[in-house]
Amino acid sequence: MSSPSMAHKNKTNFSAYKARQNPDKPALPLRGFHRRPSTVHSVNEANDRLYDLFKNHGGEFITHSERLQMARFYELLMNEQNRQNFTRLMTLKDVGLKHFLDSVLVTKLTKLQFPLMDMGTGPGFPGIPLKILYPDQKILLAEGVQKRVEFLKKVRESLDLKNLDVIGRNIDQTFVYPLQGVITRAVEDASNSLKNISNCLEVGGRLYLMKGPNADPELKLAQTMKEHYTLKEDHHYEIPKTPYKRRLLVFEKIKNFPLPDFEDED
Repeated sequence: MSSPSMAHKNKTNFSAYKARQNPDKPALPLRGFHRRPSTVHSVNEANDRLYDLFKNHGGEFITHSERLQMARFYELLMNEQNRQNFTRLMTLKDVGLKHFLDSVLVTKLTKLQFPLMDMGTGPGFPGIPLKILYPDQKILLAEGVQKRVEFLKKVRESLDLKNLDVIGRNIDQTFVYPLQGVITRAVEDASNSLKNISNCLEVGGRLYLMKGPNADPELKLAQTMKEHYTLKEDHHYEIPKTPYKRRLLVFEKIKNFPLPDFEDED
């Protein structure tokens, strides 16, 4: 136990004393700092701007009706951002490139398998853009933060998205649901993701991990799961005409795990 006289560590790296000594230097924001967009474009204006953005950055395959749905989603997200902190991306350009295009470019690299669950979807990425592209396929959005769950339900209703389930919980080994695909942009380590879906992904099902370019250490850790999963695809790519490099790892399940003994759960 720490001594009662020991000061708490300042994990934000913010020092009020240093801020007073250097008033001209902007202080670092506190953790959880709520950013708000300076401008929220109307749906029509957002649609027009997204047309140019997608045309110039490899999103020509996105249709007019799909782009219009994304513009509506953008407006919902930014209006919600004015009330609570959901995303660090405040401009339409950033949302278009780093949320929308980042979510759907994977469809040009691999074939998605359905039913597909977006694990740790946050405010809906990549699940909502993928649902817009695949309106008839079964997609599940799994999210453990209640305020995000309520937002996802609002988006589902506002965009009239059918065959879309919102699961208000974190996914772990006790989650049992027959899935052919799981996708995630979450920062969780690959080996943990593989463990957490061990009893919902069916044999032959695939896990799509959307990562940054430096995922080699995670691949090494994932080798501990080689009895049950095999790496089928490893794509290095970038959002076209941007410096944003990405990596898509696709694992296939080759062997089932023993089912958990739920009676032992407290």
